[in-house]
Amino acid sequence: MIYNIVDYGAVADGVTDNSNAFKVAISECKEKGGTVYVPIGEYVTGPIHLVSHLTLYLEAGSVILFTDDFSRYPPIRTRWSGYDCYAFSPLLFGENLTNVTVKGEGVLDGQGESWWKVANDLKRGCSYHDETTHRLRALNHALLPDLKTNVLEWESQFLRPPLLQFYECKNITLEGITVRHSPFWNTHLVYCENVTIRGLTFENPADTPNGDGCDIDSCRYVRVSDCQFDVGDDCLCLKSGIDETGRRIGRPTEYVTVTNCTMARGHGGVVMGSENSGGIQHVTISNCVFNGTDRGIRLKTNRARGGYIRHILATNIMMNDVFCPVAINMFYKYGIDEHDELLQKEEAIPITEKTPVIEHIHLSHITVDRARAAAAFIYGLPEKPVADVRISHVHIRMTDDEEEKGGEPDMVKESVRMAGDGIVAKYVNGLHLHDVSVTTRQGPAFKVNHGTNVTLNDLTMPSIHEGTPVIVSQGENELYVGGNQASMLRDSYYEADHLIHDVKSQRNREPLL
Repeated sequence: MIYNIVDYGAVADGVTDNSNAFKVAISECKEKGGTVYVPIGEYVTGPIHLVSHLTLYLEAGSVILFTDDFSRYPPIRTRWSGYDCYAFSPLLFGENLTNVTVKGEGVLDGQGESWWKVANDLKRGCSYHDETTHRLRALNHALLPDLKTNVLEWESQFLRPPLLQFYECKNITLEGITVRHSPFWNTHLVYCENVTIRGLTFENPADTPNGDGCDIDSCRYVRVSDCQFDVGDDCLCLKSGIDETGRRIGRPTEYVTVTNCTMARGHGGVVMGSENSGGIQHVTISNCVFNGTDRGIRLKTNRARGGYIRHILATNIMMNDVFCPVAINMFYKYGIDEHDELLQKEEAIPITEKTPVIEHIHLSHITVDRARAAAAFIYGLPEKPVADVRISHVHIRMTDDEEEKGGEPDMVKESVRMAGDGIVAKYVNGLHLHDVSVTTRQGPAFKVNHGTNVTLNDLTMPSIHEGTPVIVSQGENELYVGGNQASMLRDSYYEADHLIHDVKSQRNREPLL
């Protein structure tokens, strides 16, 4: 059955509140299922809560405009930025549902400007109070009495809702629609299984606070394809809860495929973490284009998280005008207790349940043009290095713009600024490069510090800078060089200040990738 919202009193004038029309049309589907049809026009509404066995179809030219009256979004139990807590109701929401589809060629518009203004004002030190935020504060302090407020940022974020959220749902399909102007993250999937996201357009202005495109959070069997992202934070982000809460719940994000997508602007193209405490594993990324994102493939975590990011494959990727094509960072400095000095200590600390793991990362057939900061930035922990990273058939050309000032390839405890630099690795165990070409604006193609079992087969630097070696080894490293470079171990090619083992020619050693 098809239930046209106009038949239930909806008015497409961009002014009338159509909340009741949506509610009644959706209730018609509660018993036997059906399709709620949204024809051409602009329909203002409050939050929409879906039911099982329903299709919400948005005709081309239709726009659902969600009211920016905060009082219309009551507190619900959800997951917000990694914490299981109470927050404002998502604008389009489904909980404990099965067999739900949202599709068409229309638009979901969160009218997020009012939410963003309050968030930005709060960060500047202004105050904001209303009945819902008071209720949220009371509910969450009762639920999480020991939580440090500076970690969750209750005051500065006031728990803005995502535009679209499915929570504990199965068999979800999102297809064809545009989702834009979200108060917080754009689309958020939590504890879901068997999800298809196909042909969506995710849009937020570049300055949207926390304006992620799509966040996949403790979900299994998710397929993302043929989507376009142009947002104000991470384009596509995989998460699984934060710190003790995420570890206790222990539901990983796993078995995720991302293919044929285009990412523009955004802080990262495909990002994993930093809320990875429940684990992230078995993820493939293929046939994607990143244009103007700050980072391309980005993995981030820190000593408070625990959990793991492992068994990740990215292949057939094109990047252009990105800040740093590959960033793997275990010293991520945000979202932690800034008063805990151990979290940012340079020396090794004892391994505990809080110690994160990043391992088994395979990146291949990636072409990058005009990267601005560093070709890659891999930064493990001294007590738990990044392990088993294999990079093959990768060609990176850094910017040659002398005016490019660069910046941080990723966010670590100290300020690390780079501009047109090569691959930088610190605290790694098992880093293997094969057929990798890096053209830098300045500096070596590859710099390693505290690396064990580092293998370079056919690492090339097409444009050699006078007085600059291709490889720089700092600190104690175990480094093997093979392929066409095995006979080039000379001062102009290689520079070291200290080695565990001398660089070893591996002419007879088979490539590891």
